[in-house]
Amino acid sequence: MTDAVVSPRPSKVALTAADGHALSAWSARPAGRPKGGVVVLHAVYGATAHIGQVCARWAAAGYSAIAPALFDRLGQDIVHPYDRPQAGVASYAALAAAALYADIEAAAAAAGRAGEVAICGFCTGGSWAWRAAARMPFAAQVNFYGSHVPALLDLAPRCPTILHYGDRDVLAPREAIEDIRARRPAVELHVYPGAGHAFENVEQASYDAAAADLAWQRSIAFLDRHVAT
Repeated sequence: MTDAVVSPRPSKVALTAADGHALSAWSARPAGRPKGGVVVLHAVYGATAHIGQVCARWAAAGYSAIAPALFDRLGQDIVHPYDRPQAGVASYAALAAAALYADIEAAAAAAGRAGEVAICGFCTGGSWAWRAAARMPFAAQVNFYGSHVPALLDLAPRCPTILHYGDRDVLAPREAIEDIRARRPAVELHVYPGAGHAFENVEQASYDAAAADLAWQRSIAFLDRHVAT
């Protein structure tokens, strides 16, 4: 990912949820008038620098992006190393659904100043994006390898949705991905040959540049169709 792609650079902002909880968030805004807003939900590692770069990439595409630090309810600035995913799994498991939704709503309210708002999630953040898209009035959903989506198919997104999976994803095997396709045919689903879980994250060994770039091209075009004002 080049500096040109991620410009403008992300910064940290403060949010306050409806229950009074104060949390931080990565934020990035485009140089000109935003096409809309995007709420970004992080993977099990927390609000890493990579998530800030995701916000910057959305901003480079014309969207005002904000990524709440959902683990702030457990302690300030909790970020887990990439070789300790189980620590992040435990952090997500320690959060009540009501608290997560409150933080997502706070981020959506901030992003909504830019216009219509989409939700975007990665890994377990993708699973919560799926839940939120079934519950809240988002304009669209962009979901990168949502790890629990195959187990959440009784929930239906209330908005246009695009999903991205690698065909070597050990958390969402091919059979599970095909089940999504069969049970939720309205969802736009892309499978990337040779890519594994977390193929979008340049900071992880599983990064696949070709798959990541194509997924981003498709995602930006998707929001341009469904969100851009």
